[in-house]
Amino acid sequence: MKTLTIIIPCFNEADVLTDLITTVNLETRQLPLAKKYLLINDGSNDETLTVMKQLSATYDNLFYLSFSRNFGKEAAILAGLEAADGDFVTIMDADLQDPPTLLGQMYEEMLTGHYDVVGCRRISRKGEPVIRSFLSRSFYWVINHLSHTEMPSGVRDFRLMTRQVVNEILRLTEVNRFSKGLLAWVGFKTKYLTYENIERKAGKTSWGFWQLISYSIDGIVNFSDAPLNFATFMGFISFILSILLAAFYTVKTLIFGDPVQGFPTLIILILLIGGLQLFSLGIIGKYIGKIFLETKHRPVYIIKESKLE
Repeated sequence: MKTLTIIIPCFNEADVLTDLITTVNLETRQLPLAKKYLLINDGSNDETLTVMKQLSATYDNLFYLSFSRNFGKEAAILAGLEAADGDFVTIMDADLQDPPTLLGQMYEEMLTGHYDVVGCRRISRKGEPVIRSFLSRSFYWVINHLSHTEMPSGVRDFRLMTRQVVNEILRLTEVNRFSKGLLAWVGFKTKYLTYENIERKAGKTSWGFWQLISYSIDGIVNFSDAPLNFATFMGFISFILSILLAAFYTVKTLIFGDPVQGFPTLIILILLIGGLQLFSLGIIGKYIGKIFLETKHRPVYIIKESKLE
C-alpha cells in the first residue's frame, strides 16, 4: 500500500488540532493509502505542543516536530517536506479552512495519471474582511503581471503532490522562501479544485494586516526583478524631466526676460527627487537584504524536540 504524508504547520492551534485529526480520519477513511500525520509546532506559545504529544500517544501514525522558536510558516512547510517520506505528500492548514473532504477527489485526479500536483483554489472569500479580500486579489494581480511564474488567485498551500515533485522542491535551497511561488515555479502538470471559502473552526489567525503586506512584498521580491526595473525607469524619467524643465525656464528667461522665482519650484523638485531617491533606495535595499540573508547560510529552522519514526 502506498503512503500519504499529511504535513500540518501549527502556530497556536491547540483548540482545533483534535478536531482536525478526527475530521481528516473520518473524511479519508476510504482512501487506499496508509496515512501519516506530521505536525510542525512553529514555536507556539499556547498548549499546541502538549496537544500534539497527546495525539501522538493516541495515534501511532502521528508524529511531530517542535521548533525552538517561531520561524514562520515557510520554515514549517520546509521542515515538513524534508521529514516527509510518503509516496504522496499534502500540506494542510490546521484551522480546517482546507477542507479534508477534497483529499479523496484530489487522489482520484492523481490516479488518472494526468497530473503530478492536485491543488485547491478558493473561488470566493465570503466571511473575510472586505479590505483583506481586496488586498489579496490585488497581490495576485500584481505578482502575475510582474513575475514569469503564474500564481492563480485563491490558490492555497493545500495540495497533493507526488514524491518527485517534493524532491524537486527540496532542491530549492534558498533561505528566503515563498512557498506559493516555489510550488508554482517547479512546474509539473497541475490541476486545481475549486471550493467556497471556509471560516476557521477555532482560534484566531496569526496573519495580521502588516504580516500579509510583508508576506506579499517578499513574494514580489522573491519572484520578480520588476521593482528594480521600475526604480531605474523612474530615475531615468526624473532625469529627463529635469532637463526639460531646465530648458523651459532658460528659454522663458531669454525670451521674456522674466527671472525664475524659483522657490516653489525648488521645493517641489527637492521633494520629488528626494522621494524618488528614497523610494528607489528602499527597493534596492530590500533586494540587498535578501542577498545578505542568503549569504549568512543560517538554518531556516531549529528543531528543539521531535517524535519521528
